[in-house]
Amino acid sequence: MLKKIIFLMVALIAVVALAACAGQTAPTQAPEQSATQPPAEQPTEAAAPIEAPTEAPQVAQSNLVFGLAVHANPAEDSFWGVVQKGAQDAADTYGITLKSGGSGDPSQQAQLVETYVSDKVDGIIVSLANPDAMKDSLQRAKDAGIPFITINSGVDVYKELGAITHVGQTEFVAGQGAGEQFNAAGLKKVLCVIHEEGNIGLEQRCDGLEDTFQGTVERFNVATTGTRDIAGTSSSIQDKLIAESDVDGMLTLNPDIAGAALDAIKAAGRDVKLATFDLSPAVLDAIDAGDIMFAVDQQQYLQGYLPVAFLYLYNVNLNTVGGGQPVLTGPGIVDKSNAAQVKALAEKGTR
Repeated sequence: MLKKIIFLMVALIAVVALAACAGQTAPTQAPEQSATQPPAEQPTEAAAPIEAPTEAPQVAQSNLVFGLAVHANPAEDSFWGVVQKGAQDAADTYGITLKSGGSGDPSQQAQLVETYVSDKVDGIIVSLANPDAMKDSLQRAKDAGIPFITINSGVDVYKELGAITHVGQTEFVAGQGAGEQFNAAGLKKVLCVIHEEGNIGLEQRCDGLEDTFQGTVERFNVATTGTRDIAGTSSSIQDKLIAESDVDGMLTLNPDIAGAALDAIKAAGRDVKLATFDLSPAVLDAIDAGDIMFAVDQQQYLQGYLPVAFLYLYNVNLNTVGGGQPVLTGPGIVDKSNAAQVKALAEKGTR
């Protein structure tokens, strides 16, 4: 009887144990973590959703207006067209409205500056080929509290006229570099062709050429025709070459004048080595073909672009650049060794 009771108790315990196990589910095993990935933490609160930008950020309009006044018409001059493009590209970058123009007549250039002053622009960019003609209009800009930057010509006078800086090259030094190139070519007599009356920068280039060239430098003035009448300029140079058979080199101070000189050399049937200041696609083609020895490059695109950027920074943050010294964009020498590379950029209008 005792054995039967013990047997029933054991059986009852087993049934209770099985019932307890049937009421539970086995825990699910967590997946193994990657050896390189730490286990994720469970946030205590729901995180705010991150919204993706609907479009790329655009340059905000600065509401600034700048005026560009140079000593040539950018629409008619290949050099100044590149300067204007640089200024416009910078204006587009900073959301600035750019007014631009120019004239070879100093009085008209000065009047353009006066117009900008009357319009109450926020900054003026001006070349100083003829500082005496520009000083009164720039004084009015200064009196009106309008900051201005000089470019290209005027490196020796920009401080006394009140510009916050100057962007360009030291023309005398650039002329010295040209003289050294002519020395290396073994030349004896070089014409330095002046195409604008009263342009101090052109005179300084010829001064630098005279300083280093070991032969004879003769200045030849074609300002009566200049870039306005390229055919007339070419004819004048041709007559000069026929009259002076000892001329074996020529330095022009503008890419359009270089084209006139090249035509004159060919028409005169002379072996005259030609070099020029400044670039254009036609000049680079001629360098690549061996018809022009070299060009002195002052990177005129920068002479348009940098002043816009500098005036923007001055207006919004009172920044000044240069530390009391001009910001130099040249000179550099472009010859047959690098003309092809620069040519691709010139075709885009930036060199």
